[in-house]
Amino acid sequence: MPALTARGIDVPRYARDGPVGVVHLGLGAFHRAHQGLVFDALLRRGDGRWGVLGVAMRSTALADTLAAQDGFYAVQVASSAGVHWQVSGALWQTCVAAREPSKVVQALAAPTTRWVTLTVTEKGYGPALAALLVQGLAARHAVGLHGLTLASCDNLAHNGRQLQALCVEAALAQSPALGHWIATTCAFPSSMVDRIVPAASADRLAAAAQALGVTDQAALGTEAFWEWVIERRFVDTVDGDALAAVGVTVVDDVGPFEEAKLRLLNGSHTAMACIGAVAGLPVISECIAQPAVRQFVHGLMTAEVGPQLSRPDWASYRDALLARFANPTLQHSVHQIATDSSQKIPQRWPPSVLGARRTGQSVERLAFAAAAWMRYLRGSDEQGKAYIIHDPMAEQLHALALAHADNPRATVQALGTLTTIWGDALPQDACWLARVSHWLDQIAQRGILAALAQLNDAASLARA
Repeated sequence: MPALTARGIDVPRYARDGPVGVVHLGLGAFHRAHQGLVFDALLRRGDGRWGVLGVAMRSTALADTLAAQDGFYAVQVASSAGVHWQVSGALWQTCVAAREPSKVVQALAAPTTRWVTLTVTEKGYGPALAALLVQGLAARHAVGLHGLTLASCDNLAHNGRQLQALCVEAALAQSPALGHWIATTCAFPSSMVDRIVPAASADRLAAAAQALGVTDQAALGTEAFWEWVIERRFVDTVDGDALAAVGVTVVDDVGPFEEAKLRLLNGSHTAMACIGAVAGLPVISECIAQPAVRQFVHGLMTAEVGPQLSRPDWASYRDALLARFANPTLQHSVHQIATDSSQKIPQRWPPSVLGARRTGQSVERLAFAAAAWMRYLRGSDEQGKAYIIHDPMAEQLHALALAHADNPRATVQALGTLTTIWGDALPQDACWLARVSHWLDQIAQRGILAALAQLNDAASLARA
């Protein structure tokens, strides 16, 4: 630590020997570069209630690496103003749920535990998660302890309500009294979290070693922008003031912020990821540097998504997103963003398509995004380079894309009618399916960037 201080690195100086107050499930890069830094800021203010037990759900490597570093890790924060490093000390303990579930349950049941936060990804909200949480909550209930604040930080609409329903339903199957206790004494605030955090890379680790003068196998990079909007729903009501003091936005209704993030940031990210993967552009900053892609994304947010949103400053948020996408330091992989697209698209695109269709707005860019996703599912870019599709439905989707690769209409009929992805209405919308087929055909004939330029030209003529 003294060596880091001498190098001008921002390091924590608070005591880290007390009991943890937060159990975090999902010990990935995003948590450590987002909520982990918020908790670090609270601890730096002298509020020792926010030390974290970081729980990896399955992977042992990261948890063990962090344990070997006593929970310390460095974060490189990059913006147009420059780059700086800071070290977080909020992670006081680590464990792995699959390897040591009893430790997680004991932590959930500890009298000093106040909060549970979760970043387990959208696909993680199932019986296994419910069983783990309910086991810990049942242990608290059995000895008469207070309830917990359980805050989902995953990209799920109404994530607090979804987490509450998951836990209460699982608890009721065990005991009506336990289900009632969870429903009435625990708090499940919905929240929206926003920060671009690329996966760790060898280059980032090398940069950390050079900047820090020590080896940090858990070093991360992120952008300066961050946002955490959380519903004013806590077991301990003073927590709202504590969070607000370090920059968290505490509101009565997260919905407008949640919706804007899912549709503007996440929806645009998924579209660019598919376009970039097909075009052979490896990272988002290279995608947005293409004039056709930038014009497309601006138009997507401005004409087809933004007008439906209730976030009052959505246009300013859009402009901030365009600048964030262009940050070359982040090196945010298109294939990382495209991971689990079948789980993410249902919340990111169909609501915008349906809203635009109801009001008579254009859906051309959304149709192009859908076509780009279908082309991406073939598993190779336009230069013939193969890539792996990481998705729970990868085998099925890849097979369908290849089976109809020479027939855009048949491809759309196979992939565009999957109700698990598109819902019930869009697979029956002949006009929507026709527009997706049109753009998939243009991608095949012209190449994806040339087809995108054609779309932009047509949109410009329509506005003239």
